[in-house]
Amino acid sequence: MEDFASMMLKNQQHLAPLIKLFIVLTFLMFLPTVIFMMTSFVRIIITLSFLKSALGAQQSIPNQILIGIAMALTIFIMAPTISDINKTAIKPYMEKKVEFKEAIEKAEVPVRKFLLKQTREKDIKLFLEMSNMDGKKVTRDDIPLYILVPAFAISELKTAFQIGFLIYLPFLLIDLVVSSTLMSMGMFMLPPVMISLPFKLLLFIMVDGWNLLIKSLLLSFK
Repeated sequence: MEDFASMMLKNQQHLAPLIKLFIVLTFLMFLPTVIFMMTSFVRIIITLSFLKSALGAQQSIPNQILIGIAMALTIFIMAPTISDINKTAIKPYMEKKVEFKEAIEKAEVPVRKFLLKQTREKDIKLFLEMSNMDGKKVTRDDIPLYILVPAFAISELKTAFQIGFLIYLPFLLIDLVVSSTLMSMGMFMLPPVMISLPFKLLLFIMVDGWNLLIKSLLLSFK
């Protein structure tokens, strides 16, 4: 029995580092998703996806390009927040002026400020009610991140869908005109998308669509 107990103890000591490594790797795997859900990335990538679908250029615009543009814009928009985190939390911690726990608390302040600015009160109230915190006296600065982050996410989805609807309207009008014209000419076998795509691209180029869209996205975070 003593040999068995000592063997089990050795196995546990051997497995403990492996379990810790597994936990760390699992955390690192989900970390990018968590970070993206707390930034402007959600709104930007969904809006760009709507644009791609509205243009009908599914094969012409690679997803890697859209993700790259979304990440570049996310870095640009989040730069002030990242700068505040670096100034108030990361630098003091690296210089050993604050403890790790205090650095995390200081880092939450700029993130919370950004999330609160972009999150609708209705969405925050929803998650407060579902977490049974609605009856408590909770100020905006006291809202936990596990409530604020999902509220921010659905607010971003709503905003992205609103922008996507506005993007679709002019291109939908072109599709309707082309389809009606082809039907009146009796050309039922010709796909309307084949004819409408050049007109959509021409409209997008004439109004300098990329500049207009990116400018609107940037202003939506002001």
